[in-house]
Amino acid sequence: MLTRPEKLLRSTPAGLYSPAGDFYIDPVKPVERALITHGHADHARPGHQKVMATRQTLDIMGLRYGENFAGETQAAELGAVSDINGVKVSFHPAGHVLGSAQIAVEKDRMRIVCSGDYKRRADPTCLGFEPIACDVFITEATFALPVFRHPDSRDEIGKLLKSVAQFPERSHLVGAYALGKAQRVIRMMRDAGYDKTIYIHGALAKLCEYYQSQGIDLGPLSSATVETGSTRDFAGSVVVGPPSAFLDRWARRFPDPVSCFASGWMRIRQRARQQGIELPIILSDHCDWDELTDTISELAPSQVWVTHGREEALVRWCDLNGFAARPLHLVGYEDEGD
Repeated sequence: MLTRPEKLLRSTPAGLYSPAGDFYIDPVKPVERALITHGHADHARPGHQKVMATRQTLDIMGLRYGENFAGETQAAELGAVSDINGVKVSFHPAGHVLGSAQIAVEKDRMRIVCSGDYKRRADPTCLGFEPIACDVFITEATFALPVFRHPDSRDEIGKLLKSVAQFPERSHLVGAYALGKAQRVIRMMRDAGYDKTIYIHGALAKLCEYYQSQGIDLGPLSSATVETGSTRDFAGSVVVGPPSAFLDRWARRFPDPVSCFASGWMRIRQRARQQGIELPIILSDHCDWDELTDTISELAPSQVWVTHGREEALVRWCDLNGFAARPLHLVGYEDEGD
């Protein structure tokens, strides 16, 4: 009989480990058996012997790492319960990116839910977060400071489209992470009525094609990496690429570009200025402060474990609001998704 949650799941240098089930969740080192919450590189790494994840996350790992990224793979159906060495395991939508899932582990009537990364906002490119009752809730804390209160996502896309209309002679370079954020920006532009061709960096091509194959219509896309043609071809156009691409020679070919960056970090104006961002777009695939605290209040778990982010502030809020909480101090999660 389990008397302490640490016998079901605990933090180790390799990541969250289940002594009862002998498996890891999002391990940062190669292990025998890994359960993966989503496809961002700081959570989904190659080299494990056995990997269990949603079908979409497995597909995304294959696109990023090659088909032989693990010895064996097992697709988890959302909501279905599997048994791993006597521990019940189930995957539930996290609302972070396509294929993302919370992982619930349960034994002897004790349930721990590892949220992975998650958000509560509506996102046209992935399933929404599903609250799962639990004894222990493991929450991320990427934006766990009261200063982080994300504005309406549609208003942020509206700012971008207004600027595009206002400056028809300039191109708009939108920095957005390759998995999740880029496709969300594109889809939200379509939902807001933008029907022109959107140009994408080559690093986005495979993932955008995969999103399209999963029924997420991104509209007409074209490569922005072709070295032929006039820069005038991109005047008035929107070009989406990974943030790193706009720091190199590739970005210099566009006419008088408006530099944009879609990220929750754009809430910090100084950070936007330091990065030379002319048009910050505050669009996050993580919860803001209110969404984190509201989620904990909604779930009302016996314990809250806080990981990768502003752990101390959220632990303090839990203490003040009657929730037993502690930081996990996990390392190796670099917030690729925002």
